[in-house]
Amino acid sequence: MNRKNKAIKKKEEALKLNIYLKISSVIPIMLAVLVVAVVISTAIGAVSVPFLDTVKIILKNWGLLKNIDFKEGWESIIFYVRFPRVVTTILVGAALGTSGAVMQGMFRNPMADPGILGVSSGASLGAVTAIYLGLPSKGIYFMPLFASAGALIASFMVFLLSSRGGKIPVMNMILSGIAISMFFSAVTTAILSFIRSDQVKQFLFWTMGSLNGRRWEDVKISFVPILLCISILFLFSRDLNILLLGEEEAQSVGLNPSKTRRYILFFSSILTAVAVSVSGTISFVGLMVPHIIRLLIGPDHRVLIPTSALGGAIFLLACDLIGRTVMAPGEISVGIVTSLLGAPYFLFLLNKARKEGVAL
Repeated sequence: MNRKNKAIKKKEEALKLNIYLKISSVIPIMLAVLVVAVVISTAIGAVSVPFLDTVKIILKNWGLLKNIDFKEGWESIIFYVRFPRVVTTILVGAALGTSGAVMQGMFRNPMADPGILGVSSGASLGAVTAIYLGLPSKGIYFMPLFASAGALIASFMVFLLSSRGGKIPVMNMILSGIAISMFFSAVTTAILSFIRSDQVKQFLFWTMGSLNGRRWEDVKISFVPILLCISILFLFSRDLNILLLGEEEAQSVGLNPSKTRRYILFFSSILTAVAVSVSGTISFVGLMVPHIIRLLIGPDHRVLIPTSALGGAIFLLACDLIGRTVMAPGEISVGIVTSLLGAPYFLFLLNKARKEGVAL
């Protein structure tokens, strides 16, 4: 018995060491890549600014550098036009990457992403309602508020429909999500048939997913809720690892799977809703990024959640930069770029599952 306990203890220590090594090696590298991506994304545009000057402008406006001047217009372009957009992109990418990692773990399915629960459809309904009422012209906060409210209502309805005797079976949750998504999409289409053509264009622009014109106000709206939800979901890392083992195994170690799923669903829905409310619908980030990272570093959510957040931010920054520069001076919405990259990857996953005879 003592030998068995020693073996288990040794195995646990080896696992802890493995996690520590992954965190201490992978995360600093990803942070360094993110910093480089931020500088490149902020510096490149219709008016190119040298990388070093870009860093100096940011540091000066943070109060870390003084008595330094730049060419006319550079400071406004970098700090009040591009940098808020870059920060918003990081927040949205981190939110979508984290939501995807959490939902794939909760559903034990690599095809799961925030859209599966109707969150995106709920946000779209909220957005089109705000546009129909003419609220975006009265204040920048109305559209995000309505989109967030729509996403939360969709999540709540999924929760009500999928609950059975205090439990939330995974299949019930997925089917309820599909049903709610279709219902919300139908209502959205009905509203679109009554609104003016300029309002339809406004809604379509939002659904394409774009970060164009994002300002410090968008950062203020999203910064605290996104950071808070990511931190809370990280606290569920161990529970998500246990849920991967199955329902019975989770109950055997004292975990209540339904209660845990309820909390995870709530916070991941808020996280997605806040992200979608400032960027519009951006597909495939929550599906592709966590899946690739899981293949590279393994399924342990204690490492997977922070790396998916960083990976989502880096990926979305790269997609936004491609969208801004490939057709300059025109611009392709970032949602189109992520779809162009994500759709082939989705088909690759389907084909791989078919060859391996795995049901997704």
